[in-house]
Amino acid sequence: MTEPTRTALKLRDEESCVFIQRWPGAGDPVLYVHGATFPATLSVGYRFGGHSWADHLHAQGFDVWAFDFIGFGGSSRPVAMRAPAAGALPIGRAAEAAIALGAVVDHIRSVRGGARVHLIAHSWGTMVAGLLAGDRPEAVGRLVMFGPLAQRQVTELPSPESIGAWRDVSIAEQLKRFVEDVPPGHAPVLIESYLAEWAPAYLATDPEAHRRTPASVRIPNGPQADIIAAMSGQLAFDPGKVAAPTLIVRGAWDHLCHDEDAAWLMKMLGARDKADVVIPDATHLMHLERGRDGLFAATADWLSRS
Repeated sequence: MTEPTRTALKLRDEESCVFIQRWPGAGDPVLYVHGATFPATLSVGYRFGGHSWADHLHAQGFDVWAFDFIGFGGSSRPVAMRAPAAGALPIGRAAEAAIALGAVVDHIRSVRGGARVHLIAHSWGTMVAGLLAGDRPEAVGRLVMFGPLAQRQVTELPSPESIGAWRDVSIAEQLKRFVEDVPPGHAPVLIESYLAEWAPAYLATDPEAHRRTPASVRIPNGPQADIIAAMSGQLAFDPGKVAAPTLIVRGAWDHLCHDEDAAWLMKMLGARDKADVVIPDATHLMHLERGRDGLFAATADWLSRS
């Protein structure tokens, strides 16, 4: 099993750096863009039974990369995450996060002789990837939107700017979120039903986690603000600007990307080559579930068409 190399990439402000992992391969470069609450190490790089999504992509011949956004995992933490959250603007909105993503893509292209980079983005990360793909089509090859957020018209949601700079997320809160879409009476679909090993690994991403009661990981609130904005009719990117061949892949039980959301995105995407794949018996977190093989296969098939 190939172990990833690790490096820290400084951003333009020279005070922030992002943590990058690479599973070197001879094929096309593929970059994973994580979602709103946990970093790449706990998603594409997390091994259940000794095998991760990154391992699967690497076995298909891809040059696999992943990174953590500022405020997550191995990347640096903004000073504002040590200040009171209330009354401050959410940290790490999509437009800001797209700058970090662009820096990582530029780094990969410099290593790979200017090759276009395929993107696999999850949940909130699809908005960041959508921004980059729309603004820099020359840098992006193919795009996979896993459980993407679409634009809805929900009323009476809080103002995105009012939710505070950051929040602390406990294991109980993560577990509740992970299982909420599974139909009542259905057998658990999480590979680790109670996150027995994933949970301590998640807490280990924040050195301060065990100083809080309950133990919890502090994360930026920018992603949550972007999700609220999207649900209120203000999606962070223009799908019409996305020309890269785009796959939407989602779980049949995903309440954040149901049939109407996917149909809206399929209609609005500027890509001529696009598809929508639904994985049965799976939720928004299917990369942590027993049905992940379907996700892995659909993704690898789409990216290999380049």
